[in-house]
Formats: sequence, structure tokens, C-alpha cells
Amino acid sequence: MNLVSPNFSDVMEPNVEIRKFPDSDVYVRIPGISELQGEDVSLFHRLYPNQDTEILSALFLLDTLKRVGARTTLVSPYLPYSRQDKTFREGEALSAQALCGLLSHAGAHKLVTVDCHFLKKEGEAEYGGLKIDNRSANRLLVEHARKKLEARELELISPDQGANYLVSDFGGKSMKKVRGEYQEGEEAYRTVEKVESEFDVRDKHVLILDDMISTGGTMIEAVKNVKKGGARTVLCAATHGFFLKNSLEKLKGLTDGVFTANSILNPAAEVDILPLLR
Repeated sequence: MNLVSPNFSDVMEPNVEIRKFPDSDVYVRIPGISELQGEDVSLFHRLYPNQDTEILSALFLLDTLKRVGARTTLVSPYLPYSRQDKTFREGEALSAQALCGLLSHAGAHKLVTVDCHFLKKEGEAEYGGLKIDNRSANRLLVEHARKKLEARELELISPDQGANYLVSDFGGKSMKKVRGEYQEGEEAYRTVEKVESEFDVRDKHVLILDDMISTGGTMIEAVKNVKKGGARTVLCAATHGFFLKNSLEKLKGLTDGVFTANSILNPAAEVDILPLLR
């Protein structure tokens, strides 16, 4: 049985009710839940944007299903807090681990997600007590790039070693990223000081592929690097597109094309990930 949240309505018909009380508390309801007693259920629910509210909605839905003995697989294409799986300074929260623990405790038997940042590979894993089926959009994104370039030979590059698994199956190469320290102020943000490469891209058609584009700092530096190296065409793509701080417009001005999957809805979402989630 599939249960579909309203925030998945772009690809599937919703059959779960999520609203807010007048004081903004979350209200969830699963019509016909008595029919799900002891059943295997796939719950399609995006956890981003508005991640804190959507996570709370997911916890309530999972707990409701748990109370009738349903065995629930949570299908969420992007896992928020996935970049916070390690600490850099004393006292920092392991947010990724805490979130996975909450989802598991609430009743998620398994999470199906796409290009989870801290896993760095496809396949089954367990983290924070949660079983995770991590699927990759890399093949869909590469195929889309090849169509854009009319099947011309592509040089695949990831902007850092962490995203190497996205390009390694295609003989791709990885750059090296150097990050700075956390900036002062209300935002917790580490700048990208530079992105380096030691391979030749002169006169090549390049696709730079990453799992996410957030503020665009990494991708912008990677694009500048390959353009300086004489690349003929530069496309950049990612599974998850946030495009904060006007980064989409910046990348459009620097490249021959920018696109993502629709794991997060955004103006550059050109690749449908639904085939990965079935």
C-alpha cells in the first residue's frame, strides 16, 4: 500500500491529510488506517523544504502507522541534516544520527532515499539505528547531460572526493576541495577556499556532477577551475538543488547549462527520480 503526502503531489496523488491547527501545530490524518493493520506500507513524504515541520509531520505519520502495526518504509528523496554526520568542534550535535534515530523510533522500518550525503555509495546501510536504502540518480543525470550535448563524449568530474562515487562508474575524475573555518554570525557556514584539479580538460565537454548544490560555493569554484583549464563546454548537475544565495543565476552565467533531479523542487529540476523510488 502506498501512502502519499501532499508534498509529493507533483508526481503522485496524495491520500494523506496534513494541515495546521490555528496555533501552527501540525495536524496529520491517514484516512482508512484500519485497513493498514499489519500491512507493508510505503510512505512517500518529502522532508525538505521546511524541513523541521516536514520531519515532525513524518514522525507523526510514522507513529500513527506504528500504532496499527504497519511495517512502514519511508520514501524521502532528500534526507535533511545529512551533512551533519560528524563533528568539527566540541559540543556540536550529530544531527544526522539523531534524525535517523528519531525516524526509526517513530516506526520507519527502512528509509529509501537518493544520494544520501554521508553514505557516499549506493546500496543498503544502517545508520543511527535506521536501515537505509540509498539509491543514486547519477545514471539519470548523466543520460540527461548526454541528450543535451547530443551524445557527444562527456568528461565526468566530481568537485570533491566525497562525490567520487557519482562519476567513478563512468571513468570520471574528482577534484580536491579545500574548506575554510566556520564564519562568524548567525549562519553556520564554512566557505570553500579553493577547488583544485590535476587533469586535462582542454577542448573537452565537461559535466561536473555533485550530490547537492546548496549555496553553490563548491560548484562555482569547480566551474571556474575547468573553464580556466580550457574546457569547451561546461555543464553542472546535482541530485539535490537548493540554489541558495542566488547561486542558480550565478551558475547559469558561468556555464552552458545547469540541471538537477526533482528530489527538491526548483527551477532547474529537469530529471524525474520517480523511477528510482518504485
